[in-house]
Amino acid sequence: MDQQDRINYMINYLEKERGNETIDLTRPQDQAKEYLRALINIRPPQEISEEFLAIEDSFLAEENQSRDRITLADLTPIRANQYLWQGDITQLQLDAIVNAANSQLLGCFVPNHSCIDNIIHTRAGVKMRLYMNDLMVKQGHDEGVGLAKISPGYQLPAKYVIHTVGPAIPPGQAPGTQAQEALRSSYISSLKLAQEHGLTNIAFPCISTGVFNFPQELAALIAMAAVTDFQGVQRTLGQTPIQVVLNVFTDRDFMIYRDILSS
Repeated sequence: MDQQDRINYMINYLEKERGNETIDLTRPQDQAKEYLRALINIRPPQEISEEFLAIEDSFLAEENQSRDRITLADLTPIRANQYLWQGDITQLQLDAIVNAANSQLLGCFVPNHSCIDNIIHTRAGVKMRLYMNDLMVKQGHDEGVGLAKISPGYQLPAKYVIHTVGPAIPPGQAPGTQAQEALRSSYISSLKLAQEHGLTNIAFPCISTGVFNFPQELAALIAMAAVTDFQGVQRTLGQTPIQVVLNVFTDRDFMIYRDILSS
């Protein structure tokens, strides 16, 4: 079965699951990969056939292999145990990458949305949403702001994904002390989870910026302070600090972090 056959199989499966109901997209439906992604994005975390999962794994393995993989050896530290890299976080072949998630921890349900939550779940595969749903059902309530959970990376180059809920700031408002502490907690909670699982490196996106409206400069200062403090405690305790990659996507975020790291 080639890639087009895999795509056709998965689209047919998901449409039959929906009663052959197609969905409205802003993109033409003849763009089969985008349409498949949309169907997967909106699919609830319900039982699915092992055959589908095997075909999706094969499809994603080939898709993800076609993208360049970035390892820690490809990066140059700007500070001890701290790296800055601009690009797609799903290309990083590390112990863990962090997902800026919502409180359901089930990924983004908006078809073909460009948020990191959508992209990570899309490239990991359906198994990630199913795994996270099992965790959340057992927990019995949404994840609190500033907390985190860990999952396998599935078809991503990273071994694990740490899902954390950052604070959302109402448009036009400045983040107060509570929101700033919550953002710091997202970084610390993620680092603690990584340490508990014996991970040696981790990549963070710019948590809570973008649609969550946290000011970029302040978010970067909080992130760097949290990371540096955690690594400092590790050194004090005689532990090897976790290697941290600060992953940015926009040029503005790159300049903000570059200035902080080089100061």
